Amino acid sequence: MKNSRVLISGASIAGPALAYWLNRYGFEVTVVEQAPEIRGGGQAVDFKGETHRTVLSRMGILEDVRRLQTGGGGDGIIVNAAGRKIAVVPGEFSSGEIEIARGDLAQLLYERTADTCTYLFSDSIASLTQTGHGVQVTFRHAEPQEFDLVIGADGIHSTTRRLAFGPEFDYVRHLGYYYALVDVNVGDEDVMYNEPGRMAATGGPKAPAFFVFASDPLSYDRDDIDQQKKLLAAAYQGSGWRVPELLAQLPNAQDFYLDAISRTVMDHWTNGRVALVGDAAYGNALGGFGTGMAVVGAYVLAGELHRANGDHEVAYAQYEAKFRSYAKSGQKVSGGSVLAPRTRLGMWARNRLFSVSFLFTPMMKLFDRFATDIELEDYTR
Repeated sequence: MKNSRVLISGASIAGPALAYWLNRYGFEVTVVEQAPEIRGGGQAVDFKGETHRTVLSRMGILEDVRRLQTGGGGDGIIVNAAGRKIAVVPGEFSSGEIEIARGDLAQLLYERTADTCTYLFSDSIASLTQTGHGVQVTFRHAEPQEFDLVIGADGIHSTTRRLAFGPEFDYVRHLGYYYALVDVNVGDEDVMYNEPGRMAATGGPKAPAFFVFASDPLSYDRDDIDQQKKLLAAAYQGSGWRVPELLAQLPNAQDFYLDAISRTVMDHWTNGRVALVGDAAYGNALGGFGTGMAVVGAYVLAGELHRANGDHEVAYAQYEAKFRSYAKSGQKVSGGSVLAPRTRLGMWARNRLFSVSFLFTPMMKLFDRFATDIELEDYTR
């Protein structure tokens, strides 16, 4: 096999999924991850449709994913400032077909690869130098190594993309909103509250508090959590319902994540021996298809490398050709405008959409088509 030594950057979802398939096909895989261990927690993610189920089944994890699912999928409630129910969020909109905590899925994928792949935690790529026969890689801590191929699965703020393709602002588009996940005491109900341009939600005792708010691009240090907590508190100043109670718990919240709702837009996901998969290549934050798209993208990229016997030029071209239409279909939804409409009229129209079947049903059928809009080949034969 050509190009058998592969470095994957990122150990969330796309990275371990890709590592699983590449190892199964005989590649020697190293995964580098800047966190000290697999990250737990996070929001629930979901799979839907035959395409997602087929890939999970071929990986041999479909039943494990079902076993670990959150038990969500029921209808959520939209309330006014007094806590009175004013609308319902249908479960099929918010939870997909199979819902699982992101951390549980990441751990499951890690367990399937930990014994057969090399993981470098608390580290990241510092530089990439492509040569005629490989990629010379330096790390922040580990000794330099040369790999045949390098694949970035390191999210929408991808270091691999920055080093191999260029700065983030060339490829990541801000969609006018931010979101935050905060591990605080939220109570037992799945409830959502809106004001123009702001949303706060509690998903029950196993879910973090969830915030979405409209904003122009903000300048902040992505490593300074205290600064980000202050930004969130400022964005919700004067908000009603239970928001002051939830924000009062911010200083002591151990798990906190804030980021822009953004979309990755790229003409090409490959450059020489370097390729991108998942959010690094075609992320669409809170678009509803990111996790399924990451798992399917890893399956297709690994399958094409296997079919081409490691010839990256052939495999990368096929990956681009076969997956691009599917990736574009999954980028059509903007979660911020649905979750936090900027006007009261927009809030009313969103609630009306959820409640009227002849409006809601066609929308869900369109989403179902987005999730299955690819001819899935069986590379395992």
